[in-house]
Formats: sequence, C-alpha cells, structure tokens
Amino acid sequence: MDNVLVKIGSLFFCGNRGEDMNFGLKGRVALVAAASKGLGYAAAIGLAREGARVAICSRTEADIQQAAANIKLDCGEDVLPLICDVTKPDEIKNAVAQTAIHFGNLHIIIPNSGGPAAGTFENLTEEQWSSALDSTLFSTVNMVREALPHMKSAGWGRVVVITSTSARQPIPGLLLSNTIRAGILGLCKTLSQEFAPYGITVNSIAPGSFDTDRLKHLHERNAQAGGITFAEARKQAEQKIPLGRLGRPEELANAVVFLASEAGSYVTGQAWAVDGGQTLGV
Repeated sequence: MDNVLVKIGSLFFCGNRGEDMNFGLKGRVALVAAASKGLGYAAAIGLAREGARVAICSRTEADIQQAAANIKLDCGEDVLPLICDVTKPDEIKNAVAQTAIHFGNLHIIIPNSGGPAAGTFENLTEEQWSSALDSTLFSTVNMVREALPHMKSAGWGRVVVITSTSARQPIPGLLLSNTIRAGILGLCKTLSQEFAPYGITVNSIAPGSFDTDRLKHLHERNAQAGGITFAEARKQAEQKIPLGRLGRPEELANAVVFLASEAGSYVTGQAWAVDGGQTLGV
C-alpha cells in the first residue's frame, strides 16, 4: 500500500494508506515537572493532546492551577496540578504518590527544572554548587527512584529528561549547567541499560534556544553585560542558530511526545538535541 503522511496532534508520521497511526499514549499516565510554564508546560500539553492523563507540578500554586486549567480547556482531559519543589525529595515522593493514587498508575515521567545560576568558576559559591546539584541532578535521580516501581509493575515506562545543549556543548558563563547537565547524560545512558529488561526506555532531550521566559532572562543579562539593547541581544542569539530563529516550545514537545510513545519504543539511551542545528558536535 502507498505510504501517506498522517497527522496526529501537531505531528506528522508516514503510515500505510487506510491505517491509523497510534502513539499508544491514550490512557497512559505522565508526570511532568516544572510544568507551569515554558518547556515543561509545552511537554504536558503535548502529551495531553495525545490522550495521556497528565499530572503537572511546580512550586507556585497559582501558576500550576492556571496551567492545569489551560490544559484541560485545550484538551478536555483530566489534569492533576501538584505543588512540588523538585529540590526536596519528600515533595517529589509525594507528587509521584499522588499521581499514582489519582490516576491508578504512572508510566511516564518528564524530569525538568529551571536552569542553575549563571557564573564562572571564580565567582560561584559552594551554596550555588549545592543548590544546582539539588535542582538539576538529584531532582532527576529522586523522580526516577520514586517512579521506577510503578513502571516496573506495569512492565512499560518512559523517562524523558529535559536538559540543555550545555550537556553536549559548554556555554560560556554557564559553568554549573555545563558540568551537571553532562552528568545527567551519563546517568540516562546507564539507566537505559539497567531498565531495558523492564520495558522502560530512558532518553534525554537537549533544548537549544527556545522562546521562553528563561531565555528572555538570559538575553536581558547579556544585554546588560554587553551594553546593548534586549532586541540586539536576541538578534545576536538568533544569528548563532543555523535555522535563524528561536525554537517554539511546541517543537520541543513534539520530541517529548515521540520519545514517550509507542512510536519511540526502540529508542533508548539517546540524547536528542532539539536546537535548530546550533550544537556543533557530531
């Protein structure tokens, strides 16, 4: 039969004419961290649009409640908003438990957090190092630890960690991110080997420059440091991207949805750069 492009949500896949493509996400349960805005929110709404039952968490109650209301309005799916500071293991444990209780299971986790403080080796404090490890590395470790029993029980699971291109190509002035995010790649590669017998895949996505509040903050910092306007700082950033523009959050969500789905069932231990071609490493 002839192959045709089939649209599922915002994605296109090639399938046989007359056959429906199915991501296999309908009824799956996902927990997305740092999901009140930005890339985490985009990932959550992408999963919900494919029929997943989604729990979302962040530190701010008003923001996470509003995000849940927006997703439910968009998708018509039940969304569970949770307050969780991912630097606190007990709060991660509670978020995972509440998700499993509310939905009856947990199949997919999207570890995610705000970026560590900017700085160079000589001006970063011990407290900043410790805080960055808690928010970036140990938050991922603790989320995986709590979710693993549920995935093993189901015989099916997906771990998709949102990192940064700094994991593969150091970014000047972001020493903490450069160091810790690279460690997450080693963690994910190792876990992909250990969890494969349980039907669990483990991958990471390294976003490049996306049009989010986080990036606006970095552009403001660069503008101030360089004595230029915000618009000039943004233009300079765009000129470093081969595609010539910032990414749209939904473009990151597309990659998350694929790796979390049945369509991505043979992909594990991989670090995908979704960056408009900005990362130069092979």
